[in-house]
Amino acid sequence: MKIFITGGTGFIGSVLSKELIKKGHEVTLLLRSTRKEPFDKGVLLVEGNPNEPGPWQEKIEEHDVIINLAGASIFRRWNSEARKDIFDSRILTTRHLVEALANRKGRETHLLSASGVGYYGFHRDEILDESSPPGEDFLAQLSSEWESEACNAKKFGVRVVLCRFGIVLGKEGGALSKMVPLFKLHLGSFLGKGKQWFPWIHIYDVVNIFLFLLKDLQIKGPVNFTSPNPVQNKEMTRTLRGVLKKTTVVPFIPGFILKLILGEFAKVFLEGHRALPRKLTENGFIFQFPILEEALKNLLES
Repeated sequence: MKIFITGGTGFIGSVLSKELIKKGHEVTLLLRSTRKEPFDKGVLLVEGNPNEPGPWQEKIEEHDVIINLAGASIFRRWNSEARKDIFDSRILTTRHLVEALANRKGRETHLLSASGVGYYGFHRDEILDESSPPGEDFLAQLSSEWESEACNAKKFGVRVVLCRFGIVLGKEGGALSKMVPLFKLHLGSFLGKGKQWFPWIHIYDVVNIFLFLLKDLQIKGPVNFTSPNPVQNKEMTRTLRGVLKKTTVVPFIPGFILKLILGEFAKVFLEGHRALPRKLTENGFIFQFPILEEALKNLLES
């Protein structure tokens, strides 16, 4: 397949694009500048700003699959400027991709567009799957509007898959790269009461899910990219300490301290989501790393 990726140089996109090339697919990455770093052989580069319409949109109609991973990081305090950046980088990019897909009306095309389990809002111990309704907080509203933009592609006959990511664990980025240095300094502690759910997934399973979705073309709509075995913050903390063979000098970090430092963003760490990948398991997807300890050992000991 010919695959066009936005956000292809990010944590997930960089790993995914390499694997797609290994599998024989042709990969095109949209970059704001094509002059920066070298890329793997077989990657085509297109220059353009996905937040704005431009000549880059003309390239879309040449591709069978669009994988939309673009979006500014949510890992910061959510002031008005940050909210606008987080919102625009997702909504506008998706809108411009869908506009470009209008020229492929009637041709088989697949849009796999990123979203997040934040779509569901915070529900403590309630199990959340793809049939659960949206929440009302900032992340839920953001995810809902983001998905709505992607679903507009359906009117052009495009198959739309909404990739609701949990917390992706990998060596080269994501949450784990921020957690490990603290744990090595003996500062790995429970957050708040430690009962909040941690909807994790190994980066290799993320890549394998994309490959699975490119083969099983009947799967569409929302898909939770999470391990079938989410854990609570306490278990995650104990497991990571065990794999790193580290203790801690601080038993827990009070929730009010996180709120003082991070503001509303602290809810992501203090409340969590107990999301399960029901659609994947019902369609026969097999996780390579379904257990947290196995996943962490693979990433940190190999």
